[in-house]
Amino acid sequence: MNSKYDLLERTAVFGESIITFCLSLPKTVITVPLINQLVKSGTSIGANYTEADNAESKKDFKHKIGICRKESKEAGFFLRMIKTAIPEKSTEVEILQQEAHELNLIFNAINHNTHID
Repeated sequence: MNSKYDLLERTAVFGESIITFCLSLPKTVITVPLINQLVKSGTSIGANYTEADNAESKKDFKHKIGICRKESKEAGFFLRMIKTAIPEKSTEVEILQQEAHELNLIFNAINHNTHID
């Protein structure tokens, strides 16, 4: 199966990419809090998707997908802040922003199409 369509793998790869990217960043009084927030939000997408994949009910599934949606949006936000703080990392940030955006669109669609009876 193409990993682009395997959402569990895709979210794990995104989290790993976030970790690798953050390890490459300079640590300053401004960047450290941004890095911490980005690592939390960027890696929690996959963790919450794993929980959604093992949900106990449709309501639980929808709730976890909602968290994935919020965390992907938050990761995009902190990437934007890092782009401002470290402009020389703009190219790398933009690639990660695109993936965060695509993940957000996917989770929005799943959330919208999950109906709780």
